[in-house]
Amino acid sequence: MIKSFLMLGQSNMAGRGFINEVTPIYNERIQMLRNGRWQMMTEPINYDRPVSGISLAASFADAWCCENQEDMIGLIPCAEGGSSIDEWNIEGVLFKHAISEAKFAMQSSDLTGILWHQGETDSNNGNYKFYYKKLLFIIDTLRKELDIPNIPFIIGGLGDFLGKVGFGKNCTEYKFINQELQKFALEQDNCYFVTASGLTSNPDGIHLDAVSQRKFGLRYFEAFSKKNHVIERLDNENKFIESNHSRKYTKMEKIYMNSMNLGLGKISYDEFESQLIKLNNI
Repeated sequence: MIKSFLMLGQSNMAGRGFINEVTPIYNERIQMLRNGRWQMMTEPINYDRPVSGISLAASFADAWCCENQEDMIGLIPCAEGGSSIDEWNIEGVLFKHAISEAKFAMQSSDLTGILWHQGETDSNNGNYKFYYKKLLFIIDTLRKELDIPNIPFIIGGLGDFLGKVGFGKNCTEYKFINQELQKFALEQDNCYFVTASGLTSNPDGIHLDAVSQRKFGLRYFEAFSKKNHVIERLDNENKFIESNHSRKYTKMEKIYMNSMNLGLGKISYDEFESQLIKLNNI
């Protein structure tokens, strides 16, 4: 049975890390829901925009696989770039889409956790004053409609780079949103907060860069696996990322990677066929 995770929030959950800045993660035990089917994960996972890129979900799933050697993990991408907390209200399209995708995924998987990252859009105009109540209504309704009252809800904090430059310049109240997010996680059952402390952004000043997304995913998994808040950066973040670079790929993963290279025009069909013959002879 696939253990699945629902991805909700805005662009930093969808992922805007530049794909060429990190080593790709290929793992045949990591699946993503796309077009109604589970298929082997490739990034971008949450293709909400043409600029979608590296998200925290891939390293979260990779860390999950390291501790769960027998099972498969499935990612259910439902994040929407630029979305406000109001756009996630229970009568809105985003919420209804997430419910629909989750119910569909639950036909062939065990929904095991919910990953949430949202708040940049609400980091102004005093929106933080109403954030807690709105988020509570969303998660309570989500758990009720999916009949998962005790499912872990992992909440990521906003980056300290906000409020300074680029698109992030207008996020002047991000610290207040962080306070509400942390308070929510501390007060609500089966909710865990993950700090974004020390993470860095793309030049746009609002989106986490690819390396930071990799680190953030590890923190999310730490919170999920330990059922505890992560309020400081992890000591092993860089080591884990480096170890992934040296991982030996399975035969299926190598075939998948060669198929990707063929489809993207990086290798010729003759080169692909030659690689396939070598792999089949191993």
